[in-house]
Amino acid sequence: MNLSDGDQIIESLRELVSPAYADTDAQSLLVRSSALVSCLKTLNRTANTATRTKKDETTAARQEMDQSHLGLQNLLYEKRHLEREIEKCRQFASVYQDIPLYGLDEFERLAPEEARTSTVLSDEHQLMLNRLSFELAERQRLDFKRRELLQAKEELLKQSKTNMSTMDSVKGHIDALVKTASEIQKKVDDLVQPLPVLDSSTPMSIG
Repeated sequence: MNLSDGDQIIESLRELVSPAYADTDAQSLLVRSSALVSCLKTLNRTANTATRTKKDETTAARQEMDQSHLGLQNLLYEKRHLEREIEKCRQFASVYQDIPLYGLDEFERLAPEEARTSTVLSDEHQLMLNRLSFELAERQRLDFKRRELLQAKEELLKQSKTNMSTMDSVKGHIDALVKTASEIQKKVDDLVQPLPVLDSSTPMSIG
């Protein structure tokens, strides 16, 4: 049944109450009208079912559209996020850019052979990694040498202090000996009278 069937049923019901059926048996009218009403109810149920089906389909389509829209919004957000991250990476200044490195000529001359092969020199990224690695090794070597020199310096300073202490001790002993010798000399001078000084013009008498 469709909409046109409903119109026909309603039109038939109207005819039953028209003057044309005034002399028709009431029982016959009741039977006919009941059949028409039954058909109308069936048509109404069919229409309601179709309406619910369309409504469900519309709801499902709307939900699918909402999901698609949400997915699109998520993709757009992720796209903007990735674009910002890419821009950050482009503007990022790595720490190694501020580190003074050996020049490329020095690297090719001083670095181990396996760190400066033709393959490495043609790969900008690997070349930078090897230069940084070589720089680290050189700085560690120089730092170790510096610490060795500092240790040697400390040993020399320690030895110098020891020598100075020894010299001060020896000087103290010498000063003490000189002082003691001076005191002894003074005592000797006090105990022993000095010999008379002879005048060379006076002849010596011989017993």
